[in-house]
Amino acid sequence: MNYRSWEDQVPAENSRGTGRDRARFYEYGLGSAREARGWYYKGRHVLGESVVEHRISLLAEVIKLLLTMVPDQRGAVLKEDPLAYHAESPAQTPDHVVAAEQFLDHVPLP
Repeated sequence: MNYRSWEDQVPAENSRGTGRDRARFYEYGLGSAREARGWYYKGRHVLGESVVEHRISLLAEVIKLLLTMVPDQRGAVLKEDPLAYHAESPAQTPDHVVAAEQFLDHVPLP
């Protein structure tokens, strides 16, 4: 059996797949991002508020991107349920757009 790493498989699948196939991979990523957001929220007491706010904000940006990418590939509309997470950050403020570089330049650690 030929072993290929995940890094090898994803580009191969994306290059020859249809929009529906790509949508399926994006949906996997969307589910993982939502799950990770939940785990960070549950671990906020251990990791610290600044770490959790940063990571939930970054995941919120990933989720927003995937919510637009999946319908684009599949031809349907997806919506994010209202969040019960209360991590305040610039990315969650509707009138303020934060560049992704800012998330990566100032990464708080636990």
